This record gives sequence, C-alpha cells and structure tokens, in this order.
Amino acid sequence: MQQIADQVGVSKFAVSQALSGKPGVAEETRMRIVQAANELGYSWKTKAAKKEKNGGAEPRGKASVAKSTVIILMPNVRFQSRESLFWGKIIDGVVAALAEREVGVLMVTESFSERTLKSINPEGVLGLIGIGYIATQLLLEIRYSGIPFVLVDHEDAMIPSDTVFMNNYDIMKQLTSLVLQSGRRDLRFAGSPSYSRSFHDRWLGFRMAMEEAGERAPLLGEDPLLEMEDEAYRIVDREIPQLVAQRKLPSAFVCANDFFAYLVLKSLVANGVKVPEEVAVTGFDHTDEELAEDLPKLSTVHVPNAILGRRAVEMLFARLDDRNRPYEKTLLHGELLIRESFAKEYERLPVESAE
Repeated sequence: MQQIADQVGVSKFAVSQALSGKPGVAEETRMRIVQAANELGYSWKTKAAKKEKNGGAEPRGKASVAKSTVIILMPNVRFQSRESLFWGKIIDGVVAALAEREVGVLMVTESFSERTLKSINPEGVLGLIGIGYIATQLLLEIRYSGIPFVLVDHEDAMIPSDTVFMNNYDIMKQLTSLVLQSGRRDLRFAGSPSYSRSFHDRWLGFRMAMEEAGERAPLLGEDPLLEMEDEAYRIVDREIPQLVAQRKLPSAFVCANDFFAYLVLKSLVANGVKVPEEVAVTGFDHTDEELAEDLPKLSTVHVPNAILGRRAVEMLFARLDDRNRPYEKTLLHGELLIRESFAKEYERLPVESAE
C-alpha cells in the first residue's frame, strides 16, 4: 500500500480505503489508486469478498502479485536509484523491455526489500531482476523462494545465476593501454575497488595493462585514492594539493567512474594544473553530462546502460522458457570517448558493441 501511495501521491490510509471499497475517497482518486495498483502488478479483493470466501473468517496469508509481474530489486538505494544517471538508464531499459512484453513491474528498494519479498507469493511472480549489489542472504531467500532471477552488475560466488555485466576488465585495460601508448607512464587509479564488482574489474584491467607495460601500480593500502568511497570529496581535496606541493603528480589519473574523474579534474584545475598538458584524466560510464562547462571535456567510456537492462529481460525470459539451461554471464562492450581531458587532438575512438 505504501508503494501505491507513493506513486499516486496520497496517504496509505487512502489506498486502504480505495482498495477495500470503503467510502471517504473521491472517485477520481480511487481510480488513480486502482490504476497504480494494476501498474505495479498487485491484485486484491475487498475485505467482504475475502471473508465470504473464508466462510466468514478473517483472511490470513501473503499478498498476491499478478502473474504478469516482474520484480526489479535494487536494495542498495543509497547509491543506486532511478534518479542516478548510471542506474536509472539500466532501470529504463528493463522497464521498456518488459512493457513491450506487456509485463508489469514491481520496484523493491532497500527499505522494502526484506518485508516485501517475504509478503509476495512466488507463484504469482514471473521473475526478478536484481540491479547492483544485493546481499548474499537476500539472494539466498530469493533462490529458496523459487523465483527465477537475473543479476545486473553483480554476482555472488555462493549463488549461481544468470548475470549481465559491462566488459569492465577488457575496456579498462584497453583505455589504460591507450594512455600508456601516448607516452604517459606514471599512472594512478582513483576509486575504491571494493565498492562494487565493476570497480574491482576495472581496477584489475588497469593493473594488468600497467604490468604488461612494465609499470608498477600502487597496491591497496598504499594509495588513499584507492580507498575513495563515502569520503571521496575529502580525500581528493587533501591528496591533489599535496601531490602538487610535493611535485609528485602522476602523468595521468585513470578513474573508476566519471564521478571520481570529475572530483580529480576539478581539483587539478583549481590547483593550477593544466589538463591534459601536464596531467591527463579519464573516467568511466559516460555520466559526465552535468560536469562544469569550464572544465576540459572528460575522456570516458560509454556504457550501454539501457541495453544492459534489456539484455537482462531477454535472459530472464530465456530462463523461463528453459529452467534447466546452463547459467550464462553476458558481457557487453562499450565505446571509448577520448576527449579534451586526455588529448585535444583526439575526438572519438569507437569500440564495436558486441556480446
């Protein structure tokens, strides 16, 4: 009821009154509530109808969800939300692909994840698509429920499943190699490898490119820029001025995503460092649209976010068609966008999109 109330913009009490057929709710509001409930995939009966079916007894049991519903689970909502430039496009891809199949969507986030999943009847759900990090215990509960599921940008060694990822390792290795080929040798990685599986794979791609070029990459625990997560602003604001003062700036910062690249780029410019003449900066995920216009255009990797979401839906329906098929891990390639923050003479280096 709270999810329906949030979507319509009314109180949970109004939702209860409308769905139970009780008075006190304007007809127009009642219709909007009913429509929202249908869109979210809920089905219901009035209290009187339930009592009649149960011989006059108060009904007990789980809420039901229409069979034409797929759950989108994104519990780590503090970092992953539909408003996010990165995660929002993945959700849009999932929703669009489900709409084409005339399948409803039920969004489950951090505050609702455990109690909502426990209240849902698995027999009424087609499947589930998990986006981003999901705790092992929650994945175990989903598996035990028997609901087919596909994970986007996450996997768990304890729980085999179909997964969809950006080809983070290969594309970051390619980007790092390109930076090295430009003559820049002293590179630093910015971003916490422990933040997500994608960050970890990007870090590995960076390290491998450095090792193959005979260059040493700082290890975890040796470099504060590898520990950036919640305190990213503070760490960058402290580290960049120190490097400038000590004349120990690297020739390039290779960042785990555009957010970290933006912090580094902004701090370099604020401290009088010329980008890219003195130091180059690269990002990852192509969410730099909101960067300040007075900063050099960020070199980055375009991630086909919406296609990640669509591919997850395709994999879910393939699983529904054959529950015994081997689990699959799909990797999608992106596109290198080489721009001002790396080298002004470059404009765009495409990488063929493929699985």
